[in-house]
Amino acid sequence: MASHAPALGRATSGPSAHPPQAAMTHRQIMEALTGLLAAFFTAILSSTIVANALPTIMSELKGTQTDFAWVITAALLANAVTTPIWGKLADLFDKKVLVQLSIVIFVAGSVMAGLSETIPLLLTARVVQGIAMGGLTALAQAIIGSMIPPRNRGKYSGYMGAVMAVGTAGGPLLGGFIVDSPLGWRWTFFVCVPLAVVALVLLQITLKVQHVKRPAKIDWLGSILLTSGVSLLLIWVSFAGNPDYYDWWSWHSALMVGGGVVLLALLLVVAAKVTDPIIPLKIISERTTALAIWASVAVGVAMFGSSTFLGQYFQVARGASPTEAGLLTLPMIAGNLTGSVVSGLLISRTGKWKRYLTAGSVLLIGGLGLAGTIDHTTELWQAGVFTAILGLGLGMLLQNLVLAVQNTVSARDIGSASASVAFFRSVGGAIGVSVLGAIMSNRVKELAAQRLSDAGIHSGSGTSAASLDLADMPAPIREIMRAAYGDATAEIFLIAGGIAVVALIAVLLIKEQPLRRTVEIRPEGAATDLKLAELDPGACAVHHCCRP
Repeated sequence: MASHAPALGRATSGPSAHPPQAAMTHRQIMEALTGLLAAFFTAILSSTIVANALPTIMSELKGTQTDFAWVITAALLANAVTTPIWGKLADLFDKKVLVQLSIVIFVAGSVMAGLSETIPLLLTARVVQGIAMGGLTALAQAIIGSMIPPRNRGKYSGYMGAVMAVGTAGGPLLGGFIVDSPLGWRWTFFVCVPLAVVALVLLQITLKVQHVKRPAKIDWLGSILLTSGVSLLLIWVSFAGNPDYYDWWSWHSALMVGGGVVLLALLLVVAAKVTDPIIPLKIISERTTALAIWASVAVGVAMFGSSTFLGQYFQVARGASPTEAGLLTLPMIAGNLTGSVVSGLLISRTGKWKRYLTAGSVLLIGGLGLAGTIDHTTELWQAGVFTAILGLGLGMLLQNLVLAVQNTVSARDIGSASASVAFFRSVGGAIGVSVLGAIMSNRVKELAAQRLSDAGIHSGSGTSAASLDLADMPAPIREIMRAAYGDATAEIFLIAGGIAVVALIAVLLIKEQPLRRTVEIRPEGAATDLKLAELDPGACAVHHCCRP
């Protein structure tokens, strides 16, 4: 290792203390990231692989459109509410052990999901998977943040973004292939088990992260309040407006919304009083972090909403097989991969990141707006172009929002800061899938009822829009239902596009700060090299401060 590499500005003491960790070379970082990226890929894949399998799963387990949304929402909700907890644990305990624990939990949840015979059991398994995914997502970000200075982190975040892109859009492709194969839909869960075991072995061999012991203080009360408050609100938005449950304006809604707001208000009170709150107010109240959180919520709605309902559009509205639906998502994966890798490399080269967040937000809005024009007759190549633009915007936003936040916090808070952004992105995704799923269901019912009436067909229980089993419907009714699903999908994308405007506004308001070249924030008097590099970008070529 080069002797001129900068050291971490982290104090240690006591007999068990380790000396400050020197900066890692490119080769060392890539070796450490091998198992980590494998684990991260497994987590992302598990959350998306079921997208094209869901229509088949719902048909076999007799599920409804609400159940369809909740198979996704259950995992996202568990992911969201546990991400800050994992982030705090990452600041307190050995990150490597925590990642391995997450993988073990994930394997248990995957096996349970694959063996499920009922919707409630499947939802329980998805919650277990979501808890593990929260750990893998938060810990991957935290470990990268603890190893790599922000200025160099762009390209490595780009690699993580590429893994996220492949897992997010490639999951439905693999899931569709498995469903169409003799293996059946259960293997969409089982296939993640060997991947997780491989990741566990790789992590044990390759990941070496210095751990500095700190007193463990976990805000359990805050964790309970956070979980309860978010869960109550998400359950409310999932079922409100459904005639089978309760109206938007009803005593049920008032009780659930009021209860959720009170619980989250108590969370803020607790966070202001305890030493180590589960969501540190000093971090999320910082300008860059706060704005990045708003943007992340909007990005979460777009990312999870598009990946969830796009596969349904291709299968239900366009009659594609699960494998064909997966292939039709390839333009989005290509856009996501390109946006993530290219923007990451350019950020590491230039040290400028805001321009890529802005461009990503514009592309996200444009892609969603264009996708909002599709219906059941849209040419598939047009849908591919629209989703490619959407993927490009997502790729430029996902990891770079986290990078912008990590650049403003000290190394000891990277876990909590990264987890906070990931938490709100997952919350946005859970809210998006729940709300958009409810809107989708209601819109399909309206369109189907109108068109059945116009055709002089009296609908029965078998033509309910709550059912995703179109195969058993008479051909004329099936075609009307397909058209209703296809046309209703456009409304989902338009709403998501409107929400994505929030991301653009938030990004424009973020004040760009030069990416620092050290893992830890340097004291005022110790930034000579950094200031030199800021004044003369070529200085790093002389001093090798950001070369592998």
